[in-house]
Amino acid sequence: MTAAGAEAYVAVDLGAESGRTMLARFDGNRLSLHEVYRFPNGPVHVGKSLYWDVLRLWEEVKAGLARCVLQAGPGGIAALGVDTWGVDFALLDRDGELLGLPHHYRDPRTQGMMEEAFRRVPREEIFAATGIQFMPINTLYQLLALVVRRSPLLDAAATFVTIPDLFNFWLTGRRVCEFTNATTTQLYDPRAGNWAWSLIERLGIPARIFPQIVPPGTILGELAAEVAEETGSGRVPVIAPSCHDTGSAVAAVPVTPGEPDAAPHAYISSGTWSLVGIEVRTPVITPRSLALNFTNEGGVAGTFRLLKNVMGLWLVQECRRAWARQGREYTYDALIDLAARAAPLQALVDPDAPDFLAPGDMPARLRACCRATGQPEPQDPGAVVRCALESLALKYRLVLEQLDELAGRRVEPVHIVGGGARNRLLCRFTADATGRLVLAGPTEATALGNVLVQAMARGRLSSLAEGRELVRRSFEIETYPPNPHAAALWNEAYVRFQRLLGETAGTA
Repeated sequence: MTAAGAEAYVAVDLGAESGRTMLARFDGNRLSLHEVYRFPNGPVHVGKSLYWDVLRLWEEVKAGLARCVLQAGPGGIAALGVDTWGVDFALLDRDGELLGLPHHYRDPRTQGMMEEAFRRVPREEIFAATGIQFMPINTLYQLLALVVRRSPLLDAAATFVTIPDLFNFWLTGRRVCEFTNATTTQLYDPRAGNWAWSLIERLGIPARIFPQIVPPGTILGELAAEVAEETGSGRVPVIAPSCHDTGSAVAAVPVTPGEPDAAPHAYISSGTWSLVGIEVRTPVITPRSLALNFTNEGGVAGTFRLLKNVMGLWLVQECRRAWARQGREYTYDALIDLAARAAPLQALVDPDAPDFLAPGDMPARLRACCRATGQPEPQDPGAVVRCALESLALKYRLVLEQLDELAGRRVEPVHIVGGGARNRLLCRFTADATGRLVLAGPTEATALGNVLVQAMARGRLSSLAEGRELVRRSFEIETYPPNPHAAALWNEAYVRFQRLLGETAGTA
């Protein structure tokens, strides 16, 4: 133990831009979190394909764990949990060997696969079976691409695992899929509580590859002996948190429990993607949620996350990479400062337009979109970033109004968690654009939610509500009330934004 009665937990959080190992200390009253090791992540281009370098990531995970062991001190590590992004997967053969590198969700192999899926199974029936938002990146369309191309990988495969399940397999030897991440595949039936077997069969995907689904909080086993020896960690228990990073982030949203009929709090898990939603007890699978293209992803403690995926800070990340390739290096703080000084609400885009999905010259794409819609083209980096952030805030408003409709009441306040909570300009834009109170933080919600579920599994926390109270007690939350003097300007921009969505593809 590092302090009287304190326990040390390791959260491995792998994101689309970077990964890190975080060391949390819990003394029964407060929770602290420290980043021990960070490493880059991103797609690897080979020919026309995009892959994840999971072998390098595995080495980084072990390196981070070894450093956590040194910092945890004599008491050692109480438990370890892994979370990652959703939808992507790996295939293992009967001996547990990895069959090729997993593809990146932005790989072009899914082009045309949604249409092929609808040819085999009508769109309405897919949604009725899964309740999941239609996006070309979903696992369903990635697997269907293998079916259509008659990939030999499917013949050789014995087990399908999502990305965090792959790391859990390497850590413990157990081949299972964790519930929250399984729901992102669009191959899970939330009503049956199992894989959507009939849908899988009709799509021609081999049902034999899908393993047992386990709930968040499952103790998967002890760390494999060879990993324990390599990292010096000992036989640490490995716990499946919410292995989907958004599920972990939402678990740490510091909502205050209200009356049973109180309006639900909204959340925006803000990072490479923005996940805008509310928690519900049962999936909302209705003609209206289908028409609005909402998703019902699994959550912690018997919840579902009724939400919509919005492109998120990917737009800014890809702009920054494009400028770096030109020899212009900017920190994120510098870009936010430039954006704050740019003229407001000059040009708007739909963040979810298909042109923005793939890596590339994002500033040029944003300018081309503005040019095509008859708007002034943002030229300098400040104007480009401001265009992206203002457009995101207006997309949040649209999705929140749709959530109002699905929930039957106004959802407020709006909790922004994750890395985007550090972006004070985006937080302020969100409050002003939506006219709703914004509560920003914690920024490390994903790692915190990961740790909360580990502590629940070990009996150190009795409930998710107790965990959220712990987060409120341990971390500062910033408040952004909407500025009434800005309402008219944002309302006028919202009318333009809605008109823009009606004129372009990729609408909500």
